[in-house]
Amino acid sequence: MELIHISSKLVLGFFLLFLLIRIIGKKLIDQFTPFHFISAIVLSELLGNAVYEKTIPIMYILFTILIWGGLLFLVEYLSQKFQHLRSYFEGKPSMVIRNGQIDFEQLKKSRMNINQLQSLLRQSEIFSVREVAFAFIESNGSISVLKKSPYQKTTLQDFNMPPHPVYLPITLIRDGELIKANLKEMNKDDEWLRNQLSSNGISKVEDVLFAEWLENDGLYVIPHKPPPQQKI
Repeated sequence: MELIHISSKLVLGFFLLFLLIRIIGKKLIDQFTPFHFISAIVLSELLGNAVYEKTIPIMYILFTILIWGGLLFLVEYLSQKFQHLRSYFEGKPSMVIRNGQIDFEQLKKSRMNINQLQSLLRQSEIFSVREVAFAFIESNGSISVLKKSPYQKTTLQDFNMPPHPVYLPITLIRDGELIKANLKEMNKDDEWLRNQLSSNGISKVEDVLFAEWLENDGLYVIPHKPPPQQKI
């Protein structure tokens, strides 16, 4: 009888977890952020303790997982719906190397030291900080690197050409919302951005899903809805 009771709990927990992952998405599995990592641990503990605790009825397992899953879904929904909440729920990347110089303040805010930074760079097949133009510590603890032009895979040195300056792409619009701080950092105003969007056939910021500025390549725009394709 006890084995039947445990088996029924396991079957119920299995299908509830399967449904929860299908609804929330892959972030819980991939441990996209520390929040998702902790959520997965707590969820497994809730289910594991409930399965092997004789005094806990099946309805308690159902109730617990539904409440926890509902909270996870709410957080995911709010982070998708409201851009200003994203940084609180998911965190923001920290630029620890800027223009080839290590930013010690950002490094300390990321709770990292030079040795840990070098270790992350080596895992990205970079064995010298001198090769790095920009580096970000992402919310999940990984590192993203933009190399200086002489050290990129197809190097200018191979063609005996002088190195070119490296520019960092600047995100100006995300999910239809203007990132004013980035626009201000570029010393540009709203009128300049409107002219740039107009040259791309877009009249409003709200119509843009993503827009990025690169100094030597101009504005790259992805609209919310792609233009209709002409039938051939």
